[in-house]
Amino acid sequence: MGEEAESNCKRKAPDSSVEEQPSLAPAPAQSQADPAAKRPNISRSCVHEVAVPNGYESVKDEAVHGTLASPAFNGEMAKQYPFKLDPFQSVSIACLERNESVLVSAHTSAGKTVVAEYAIAMAFRDKQRVIYTSPLKALSNQKYRELSQEFTDVGLMTGDVTLHPNATCLVMTTEILRAMLYRGSEVIKEVAWVIFDEIHYMKDRERGVVWEESIIFLPPAIKMVFLSATMSNATEFAEWICSLHKQPCHVVYTDFRPTPLQHYMFPIGGSGLYLVVDENGQFREDNFAKLQDSFAKPNNQLDGRKGGGPKASGRIAKGGSASGNSDIYRIVKMIMERKFQPVIIFSFSRRECEHHAMSMSKLDFSTEEEKECIEQVFCNAIGCLVEEDRSLPAIELMLPLLKRGIAVHHSGLLPIIKELVELLFQEGLVKALFATETV
Repeated sequence: MGEEAESNCKRKAPDSSVEEQPSLAPAPAQSQADPAAKRPNISRSCVHEVAVPNGYESVKDEAVHGTLASPAFNGEMAKQYPFKLDPFQSVSIACLERNESVLVSAHTSAGKTVVAEYAIAMAFRDKQRVIYTSPLKALSNQKYRELSQEFTDVGLMTGDVTLHPNATCLVMTTEILRAMLYRGSEVIKEVAWVIFDEIHYMKDRERGVVWEESIIFLPPAIKMVFLSATMSNATEFAEWICSLHKQPCHVVYTDFRPTPLQHYMFPIGGSGLYLVVDENGQFREDNFAKLQDSFAKPNNQLDGRKGGGPKASGRIAKGGSASGNSDIYRIVKMIMERKFQPVIIFSFSRRECEHHAMSMSKLDFSTEEEKECIEQVFCNAIGCLVEEDRSLPAIELMLPLLKRGIAVHHSGLLPIIKELVELLFQEGLVKALFATETV
């Protein structure tokens, strides 16, 4: 992929970062600057590069749009924001206003959504259609809810649900987009922008081909927005897009992390959380030494506890035991006591998800007011079901869990239950979520 791109594209890479200005200092074409992912950490700064097809000449008014190497938009914004944009957001928006594809790489909570929303606002302004794709149905459902509050004409298409398929902005899983491209859907002819959220899923061995084929089959006239928190080969990826679609592709990268990240370890059979990497990325040798010491204690022996339980069959298993001595029970209880909630406990099987959730029967994380709110939302959600469906075990057994701030999420659940769990988790009413990779 990289060799082909190198022969058909040239790269313009500014040799300095942007800190306060929305534009970038230009540099000669074919700069040998390091890939964006390897740049040093500079607070709120960003790095910009652009892959350009050989022979490409920009016809944009530089007074309004800046240059390829230094995009800077000075026209009327398609969407106004009540806050000052960070440099990477300003540069990304300038790339969009140039009607050129852009890859935005930034940490979680840094504000990548601003760039996606601006591309959607441009589509509304220019009376075009836009597609927003995500790798998971849960993310698609969440993004649909968020965008519906921001824009007036939003639709949703997943394997479970289809809402407003003729909307200006369509939210869907990447698999749905690929299927539309396979069958030559008429919708694609009206689309100006496609937003790929979590584009790093392209590296997934099993599902990565879905993203690759979707990008390959998109018509060259469609411009793309790629969002990722972890894209180590961003420059190579942009050069591949440039070579494939014969259009410029910008890379905007920032390593500013607004949400502090801390790494804790919990020893199996142990009784404490140990901070081993702090919010500044510093390895805490003292805590790691304490962690090692805990392994030597007699009471910290592997006791053969494993996550077993009733076999999952698309419903919540009955009669979960209160395993108050299990590691999962203790770590969840400890996290709640330290006010670290909400917490997501990932398991590799539906059976483990359900078993661990049911083992929390002694724990209750909800206030009485929250219990009432959860029950009301639950009753409203299942109100559209016929009486026979409301008595299904998957429905009846979920409410007691939810009222205690505990939930399960996996692909075997009914779609309405999955969406209900996602909504309650987003609203902070689910404090402990036991899930597979579906969330």
